Amino acid sequence: MKEVGFATAVAVGLGGIIGAGIFVLSGTMIGLAGTGALIAFLITGIVAIILAMEMGELTSAMPKTSGASYSFVYNAFGSELGFITGISLYLSFVASISAISLGFGTYLSSMLGFHSTIYPRVLAIALILALMSLSFRGLSDAARADLFIVIFKVGVLVVFIFFAIVFGKELNFNLKLPPQHGIPGIFSAGVIAMFAYAGFQTIATMAPNIKGGGRTAAKAIFAAVLISLVLYVFVTIAMLALVPAARYGFVADPLSFALKTAGAPTWLFYLVDFAALAATVSATLAMIIAGSQLVRQLSADGLLPSVFRKISEGGGSPVIAVFLTSFLGMAIMFAGNIYIIAAISNFGILFSYLMTGFALIKVRRMRSNPLKHEDFLIQAGITSENSFLMPLFPYLPVIGISLLIIFFFGFPTLALSIGIGLILVSLILYYSLREDRDEPVVKVRFFK
Repeated sequence: MKEVGFATAVAVGLGGIIGAGIFVLSGTMIGLAGTGALIAFLITGIVAIILAMEMGELTSAMPKTSGASYSFVYNAFGSELGFITGISLYLSFVASISAISLGFGTYLSSMLGFHSTIYPRVLAIALILALMSLSFRGLSDAARADLFIVIFKVGVLVVFIFFAIVFGKELNFNLKLPPQHGIPGIFSAGVIAMFAYAGFQTIATMAPNIKGGGRTAAKAIFAAVLISLVLYVFVTIAMLALVPAARYGFVADPLSFALKTAGAPTWLFYLVDFAALAATVSATLAMIIAGSQLVRQLSADGLLPSVFRKISEGGGSPVIAVFLTSFLGMAIMFAGNIYIIAAISNFGILFSYLMTGFALIKVRRMRSNPLKHEDFLIQAGITSENSFLMPLFPYLPVIGISLLIIFFFGFPTLALSIGIGLILVSLILYYSLREDRDEPVVKVRFFK
């Protein structure tokens, strides 16, 4: 399989991050928290930077794995917690495909003047099928296609920000308003904002195929998150400059809504719509890549059937994994509105991030005494060469873990129930498969 460079790796990360979060869900965030959406983006941006450094260190320590958070947890704690994390993270990738492609369908329906609610889903399914075909050609071709799309959509966002700040008239009025629904509203918006930053995990799933290995992947993760944080904050300010905060709601095309409401020029409306289409295309593609690579890694570790390791001739794409991921992405599209779908996705993402923090703490502890823990380091494939080390350890991981736990209190009841139910189902499935293999029972004494 061909390797990809630093710029392409950053582009894939940005492809996953700058998609549904800003072009589809930013209006929902403002609807939930009003001006507090800006605070939510800042708080989650800080958490995302902490997570990027955690994942950067773990990716550089385990450069041959391609399962992102799942692989880190699997290597640190074993198959049980790894399996639960992997299934939760996979559902989040699949739900992301659904939410982002639905945003694509909504934007395109708006551009074409289609008013029926069925058209967004039809167009979203068509997009997934097209990207599934592209993914069959291989990771490197799909990643390079993402690079050009990312350059275009970032450029358009800069134009949107400039126009809104220069011509918008509502910013001062909005900034004087208190956050809608107070602190709970900010954390509810924060749940959605974490979805917006989720795409950087796609870089970790590509680590074995990045030139320069894990250290280059670590730099790419950090760069993608930092660029996204700056863009997200300024786009949120731009949206508050164009429209009163109270008028935003659960619209799936918030930037177009803002421009229409503010009476923006037609050319800008269409330019932003084309960028939104490009953003949702690249983000959907990034999630299909991440989901299929995760399934392939679960299969390689023996936790899923070997059929998911089947690679396409020439392209090196896990064909069955790509097909499964795309099909499930289409199915989850009918689970509810875009807020519920995004929240379902976020449960798996936040759970995997939480476990990543604990995995880093354990790996650091093991690496601090390599002679004593030599067997663990060899078995986990952990290397000290060309490695990135997270600063301010262990303080930043503890802060990140604490904030993630708080974010769980902002989940809607339905999404929280589905997430907890998924963990229980994963536990039952894991022990059913384990019992079938007659594995020895592991007994641990925590206290004397």
